[in-house]
Amino acid sequence: MISLRPIAWTLACTTLSSAAQAMDNPVHMTVIQGWEQADGTRLAGIRLDLDEGWKTYWRAPGEAGIPPSFDFTRSRNLEGFQIEWPTPVVFDQGGTSTIGYKDFVIFPVVLTPIRDRRKIDLRGTIDIGVCKDVCLPVSLDLDADITANVTDRDPALAAAMASLPFAPTEVGVSRAACDLSPKDGGFLLSTSVTMPPAGNTEFTIFESSDPDHWLTETKSQRSGDTLVSSGSLSSMSGMTLSINRSDIRITVLGSDYAVDIQGCVGG
Repeated sequence: MISLRPIAWTLACTTLSSAAQAMDNPVHMTVIQGWEQADGTRLAGIRLDLDEGWKTYWRAPGEAGIPPSFDFTRSRNLEGFQIEWPTPVVFDQGGTSTIGYKDFVIFPVVLTPIRDRRKIDLRGTIDIGVCKDVCLPVSLDLDADITANVTDRDPALAAAMASLPFAPTEVGVSRAACDLSPKDGGFLLSTSVTMPPAGNTEFTIFESSDPDHWLTETKSQRSGDTLVSSGSLSSMSGMTLSINRSDIRITVLGSDYAVDIQGCVGG
């Protein structure tokens, strides 16, 4: 499942609000300085350490999760930023698949300064959801100086960059096709990806660039070098669906590797 319906999360947090107030924050954040890249951008890292048994979520978290939200509007000398997403794992949460991280995660952040050779005052708020026996919303305040002209590579941040899903060309994806057919007021989205097996277990995730699109958890099966997956696509607002195949994002999580595929052609 890809898009989030926040109702289930809201109800869970409302029900557990008294329990949440009695708990210490199970998340501990540190900022990794990182280094300056060849194009002038700076790579930093946001490390979240989770208390034992707790987990947090990926950008497409599943029905019972909530994606992290990064707000750096209070920063200085920052023109823009891009969050990179290390390969997550799939959890079973009460019979529902959720997607995220346990123990710790380092989110690499590519920062574009307004002025070169000057520090970036990285200030903002990160909102995440965490779960163990209960689910809690957590808001983390960030205030860090990211200096210029740093070339030494932090090993932990470099490892996080190495753990990103592969690009299609890196693992031999030769074709990604998709087909849409009407179903229950929406569409059935089916994809056919020609690629080597990603491991004994493969989990396919669909995403759309349109926040109004609601995609259900997928079902997948493999036939030789072809991985076929399907899920339902509908409009959360009830508006008429408009779909651009190039905006469909397909991520395959396997026990051996993961791959991130942007866009598909007609089936």
